[in-house]
This record gives sequence, C-alpha cells and structure tokens, in this order.
Amino acid sequence: MTAIPPGRTRRTALAAAACAWAVTGAMVLSGCGGDDDPDAGTNGVGKLSAGRIEAKTRAAADAASAVRLSGTVVTSGRTYRLDMQLKDDGGTGSVTSQGATFKLLRVGRELYLMADAGFWNHAEGGDGATGKLDGKYVKVPQGDPAYKKFSGFTDKDVLLDGLLTLHGALATDGHHTDQSGTPTIRVTGDKGSGGTLDVSLKGSPYPLRLVRGGGAGTLRFSDWGKSFTVRKPAESETVDYGRQLPAS
Repeated sequence: MTAIPPGRTRRTALAAAACAWAVTGAMVLSGCGGDDDPDAGTNGVGKLSAGRIEAKTRAAADAASAVRLSGTVVTSGRTYRLDMQLKDDGGTGSVTSQGATFKLLRVGRELYLMADAGFWNHAEGGDGATGKLDGKYVKVPQGDPAYKKFSGFTDKDVLLDGLLTLHGALATDGHHTDQSGTPTIRVTGDKGSGGTLDVSLKGSPYPLRLVRGGGAGTLRFSDWGKSFTVRKPAESETVDYGRQLPAS
C-alpha cells in the first residue's frame, strides 16, 4: 500500500471541509432567500404581467357565484354609496344618493324597491304618499323606465363589467396587504390616474379593492363565493306605487 504524505492529507481534509461549508452555506442562503420572496406561499399571480393579472382577476370574478360590494361610485356628477350582495339570480342591498336611501331586492327578474321618506319626497309629483310607502316594498314593473337603472345595481355581471375597468397602460405597483390582512398585488392604469386594483394573492385572485380613475369612487369586494338567500317579499310587505317610479 502506498503511503499518503501528511501534507497531502491535510490539504485533502481542508478541501473536503471547504466543499461541505459551501454546500451548507448555499442551503442556508437559499432558505433565507425564500423567506424574502413576497410570492412564496401565494397563488402566484404576483409574478405575472399586469395584463395577465387583470385577465385572471376578471375571470375569477366572473366565475364566482356571489360577492359583496361596498363603497362609492361617482357618475354623471352624482355620488352613490353602495352596499350590495350580488349573485347570478338576484341581489339585495342599499343605495344612498343625495341624502336619500333606498333598498333594492331582486329575485330572478322581479325587482323590488324600499325607500325612505327622503327618496319619495324627492319623487316628481310627490303628494304625501310617504306614509303608505314607508317600510314597504314597491314592485318595479319591467316596463317602467326605472327598472333598467335600478336593476343594474342588483345585477352581478352588469355591475362588475361596468366597474372592474382600469384605463390606460397597465403596470404592477408592488405587494400590499388589505384591511383584512390578505396579501395583494396592485395593478394600476396610467400609473394610478386610470385607477388601481388590489388583487388577492391568497386563494383565487379575486379583486379586493378598486380605486376608480378620476376620483370616480372607491369600492371594496368581499364574501366572494359566499352564498346568501334572496326571497320574494310577502304580500303584506309590498304596496303598489300606482304610477311611474322616479328614476333619478
């Protein structure tokens, strides 16, 4: 057997130790790097381009069976405060504008409106019928001009299609956290002037917060896919308005 010189033995041992340290160090560094990855443990959409994120969040919203939407929408110089629960076959909630509040309920194609005194007092030709209407649902005829406008507030597809829009060139604007603690990725239109949309990085990439461009309101989305019940009001809860409903 050939003897190994002592110096060579030491050099071999040092090389083996250095190799082991390098492998261990790389593993440690790799682990640390993973902890700093904002997309670690998420649904992965934060790594996509802004256009693909927008497409995925729209698809997720369209596929969801239900959603709750709350916040403000500014259109034609008027501000509406919404708090609506929406699903494919109906919706319910409240809308407030110019100090008047009304509740909407849609079951299938049947639409009902329950308004406070402020709403009816602003109705054209109001004649003191407020007492009869207080606390009652008024069925909105499908041929009434008000039907299209009011039913739009209760239609999930119509409302989301009209609201979930960013204008201008799309870009991502970092990782954020919404008020419930859910991690999000933010997509902007024209660096924010065309609106911003925060998309969930947990589970399905649902939209969670929308700031509309041009100061046109801010909306929050929650309860995605959470079922709720809408039912036709009892006869004792309804009253006939007896004329064309106010649409403004």
